[in-house]
Amino acid sequence: MIAEKMVGYVKNSSLIRAMFEEGKKMAAIYGAENVYDFSLGNPSVPAPKELEDAIREIISGEDSIFVHGYMNNSGYEDVRKTVADSINRRFGTKFDQGNIIMTVGAAGGLNVIFKTLLNPGDEVITFAPYFGEYRSYTTNYDGVLVEVSPNYETFQPNLKEFEEKITAKTKAVIVNTPNNPTGVVYSEETIKEMAAIMEKKQKEFGTDIYLVSDEPYRELVYSGVEVPYLTKYYANTIIGYSFSKTLSIPGERIGYLVIPYEVADSEMVISAANVANRILGYVNAPSLFQRVVAKCIDAKCDVEAYNRNRELLYNSLVEMGFECIKPEGAFYLFVKSPTEDEMIFCNEAKKHNILIVPGRSFGCPGYVRIAYCVAYKTIENSLPGFKKVAEALI
Repeated sequence: MIAEKMVGYVKNSSLIRAMFEEGKKMAAIYGAENVYDFSLGNPSVPAPKELEDAIREIISGEDSIFVHGYMNNSGYEDVRKTVADSINRRFGTKFDQGNIIMTVGAAGGLNVIFKTLLNPGDEVITFAPYFGEYRSYTTNYDGVLVEVSPNYETFQPNLKEFEEKITAKTKAVIVNTPNNPTGVVYSEETIKEMAAIMEKKQKEFGTDIYLVSDEPYRELVYSGVEVPYLTKYYANTIIGYSFSKTLSIPGERIGYLVIPYEVADSEMVISAANVANRILGYVNAPSLFQRVVAKCIDAKCDVEAYNRNRELLYNSLVEMGFECIKPEGAFYLFVKSPTEDEMIFCNEAKKHNILIVPGRSFGCPGYVRIAYCVAYKTIENSLPGFKKVAEALI
């Protein structure tokens, strides 16, 4: 018999992944060109050329035999320095290699930091809609995920409810901006108000409350929108970053944590995170891709391709009568369902070989997520199907 905790995990396994698998089955039946799979946030633009060049250079270089070996649990010292220097250059911070831990993607980094921080019963607050795996990452270490209900007007965090839900058991707050699934970027005003609330509550309860910023979409923004760098607003901030979307390499599982020296008990937190990295079984981040991202630290994927998709899909759906906030970043539309039960919307779309994800996966029923990180032609070809869905439901 499997572990009791795993029984629940299996039962509530990701609807996103389930839709992705369904898409593969449908493609085998109808042909991939006739299935419009908007379920998974899998980058659709090629990795930048610098990445391929870096791989070739590294594996053919004089030190290639050492590239595949063990290193410090935090990662290669020179890679961590390169990451720190890049952050400092872009955001006016003052990090060094000691603040950086290379991780197995952002997901690995979040598990490392929750393993580091959480005692059984500690609470982690997040803002709906949110990436559903946050619940699993929290319960992995016997923490309790506390949801703040959505602000349906703007999808900026509901800060009044947030303040009410902070307790003496609150150990961490996790934010994701640009947001999955809405594409909303949390404004500087929002961040300042959030930080002030957390500072006040730390004093009230005499506790440390850590702000954990999950940032796989930081570079995917449109129309000159700027994403605030949260360590500049709240001392107890820890950043989890992934190169998956920036460089179109999600399967390579490479990212990092930033743990500033200003964080409470920073020396112990950094030491414990290194131990957590090892004992969780990661041991260290992938060695080759540590070297690769260091050489590609300033490279970016073609964000304009996602912007073209965003404009076409958003404008088309709004013209059909669907309701949606225009995303400022990431590559998702979060569309209000024409029916109270968004599963009716999902099932109607499926009749036209369109796969979308129900909002309940993100703690926000009544909406659906549409990932527009697909070929432009896929969006064009899906529009007649969306039109028929609109005629049926609106």
